[in-house]
Amino acid sequence: MTEHKKLSNYMKFILPSLLGAILFIFPVKQDGQLTIPIAVLSSLLKTYFEQNISTILTTLVVTSFAGSILFKIIKKVTNGAWTNHVPFLTALFDIKPLGLIIRAISTIYIVIVAYFPQYEVIASSMTGGLVFHDLLPVLFTVFLLAGICLPLLLNFGLLEFCGTLLIKVMRPIFGLPGRSAVDAIASWLGDGTIGVLMTSKQYEEGHYTEKEACIIGTNFSLVSITFCLVVINQVGLGSMFLQFYLTVTFACIIAAIIIPKLPPLSKKRDTLIDGTIPNDQEELEKASFSYGMECALKKVHGVNMLETIFVEGLKNVIDMWICVIPIVMFVGTSALIVAEYTPLFTWLGIPFVPILELLQIPEAHAAARAMFAGFADMLIPSVMVANVQSELTRFVVAAVSVSQLIYLSEVGALLLASKISVKLKDLVVLFIERTLITLPIIAVIAHFLF
Repeated sequence: MTEHKKLSNYMKFILPSLLGAILFIFPVKQDGQLTIPIAVLSSLLKTYFEQNISTILTTLVVTSFAGSILFKIIKKVTNGAWTNHVPFLTALFDIKPLGLIIRAISTIYIVIVAYFPQYEVIASSMTGGLVFHDLLPVLFTVFLLAGICLPLLLNFGLLEFCGTLLIKVMRPIFGLPGRSAVDAIASWLGDGTIGVLMTSKQYEEGHYTEKEACIIGTNFSLVSITFCLVVINQVGLGSMFLQFYLTVTFACIIAAIIIPKLPPLSKKRDTLIDGTIPNDQEELEKASFSYGMECALKKVHGVNMLETIFVEGLKNVIDMWICVIPIVMFVGTSALIVAEYTPLFTWLGIPFVPILELLQIPEAHAAARAMFAGFADMLIPSVMVANVQSELTRFVVAAVSVSQLIYLSEVGALLLASKISVKLKDLVVLFIERTLITLPIIAVIAHFLF
């Protein structure tokens, strides 16, 4: 028997992968809504931490800033000698000046929201309060569970096995490895943030090229079924959820086929994080159940299960808490302040008026104002058109807002905080491209439905 085809390796592959698939992919119902077990556990954990979550989040953000300052002082005093012995702490706190400024502003934001709610521009329920009270507690628990449990999906052969079987679908249609389908399913059933985390980790580990990671992060970190239900209910069309979700899914598939062929994604380098060029021709030629199993067994051979799950998992959690949460607080709050207290998104929506009129969307001016607001937060457009009389208009705005995917209060901030090579200007262009591609598709379908 070949060394990697031991019974113990089969067990290492099957048991953790099965548990990971159940946690991240297997659909379950909660309160009549379809979700995944990791999201259910996250919700329960959020309730458990509810009394102390404000203090915990404030401590994490303040620690990220104070730790960075302290680290720079120690590094200067010791001429960098000490930092060589603590690579994990170096990765957490040895950041560039821009990162330090972001952590400083994020600290100011979170302290004001937590302890000085009278400063409403920053602390109101439509700006920093929304990020701090609604978004960050969810991210805190998702990061805790996903950080520890993601190795079950990533490190025990499941992606190698699924990737080999699905590459003949994903590569010809989307130009992506087969394993990217697992990212999409986890996002679809759970949350877009989970998809971004999976994509980022796999890019860092050399499984995706820069171009592939950018495509997956901006096109396949789909909005969860649960959040789609929130959006359609917000515009008073909950009875049309099935038509709504099928419309969004179709529009997102078309966008995922077209957008990677346009700049900026088409200009991204097709090389791995270490600069090498991958070759998956062998996987394309050998794609089969037996070859997938062989790849999975080679992946788990020699892997220490406890160390991989708990040590690496805990490092993942701390990394996301310290590095990602401050960026989400900064980007999300800043974007929502702009959306709430300036006419910027109204101005940016003006070019959409003739497009909406051409598509025969009633109350085009109200809809146009909401088109660009989704860049700040996905729920804002639905809130803005909740009182619009036309059901067709409310349906179109809600569906477009979900199809835009890239919103700065969550997925956009996570992409910027990750090692995936996506810049703010890329996100702006991609947001516009997604809007221009999905809007006509959704409008045509809406005219058939109403």
